[in-house]
Amino acid sequence: MTTRSHEFTSATRALAVDGWCVLPHPLPLEQTRALAGECAAMHDARQLLPARTGADRADSSLRGDSTYWFHSGAMSAPQQAFADHMDELRVTLSRRLMLGLVDCESHYAVYRPGAGYARHLDCLRDDDARVLSAVFYLNDAWQEADGGALRLYLADGSYRDVYPHAGSLLLFLSAQFEHEVLPATRDRMSVACWMRQRAIGANG
Repeated sequence: MTTRSHEFTSATRALAVDGWCVLPHPLPLEQTRALAGECAAMHDARQLLPARTGADRADSSLRGDSTYWFHSGAMSAPQQAFADHMDELRVTLSRRLMLGLVDCESHYAVYRPGAGYARHLDCLRDDDARVLSAVFYLNDAWQEADGGALRLYLADGSYRDVYPHAGSLLLFLSAQFEHEVLPATRDRMSVACWMRQRAIGANG
């Protein structure tokens, strides 16, 4: 079994049983470093904008990150390599788990020290398009003492803290898991991605 086949099989099994999983290093190290370098450079150049929440993209005190959305047809080489991998994963998971996933949307996210994101669901109000959430981390040499975990709340009342180690990919069902981003002591970088179905009532 190839490395990619093993990754896709592991994700399928974990999502079917638990609804979430962490995949270690699905992308080659050089691709992870390229994304991290680009994200940091774009943040330094003020190309990332304060994030908004909800379908109306309103300003919010719930979250403290800055983001840059990937634009189809205008992606950099690092962005395109990530998008291609996630699209292959989307097609595989959609087929094996019958999720009806039709596309992905992604953005860089940077949290400055002390910033976080309050507990929430990724599904937008009156919009059921987001089915599977994914977060790919870009932080080299991250230590648990740095903080910045994504806290995933489970159905039994417990939670799991996922630390943003470079190269790890967190997947979870968007409508099933409330989660929050805890503050960190250093800049925290990631690519956030949502695999989507066609919204109920959508035309076409």
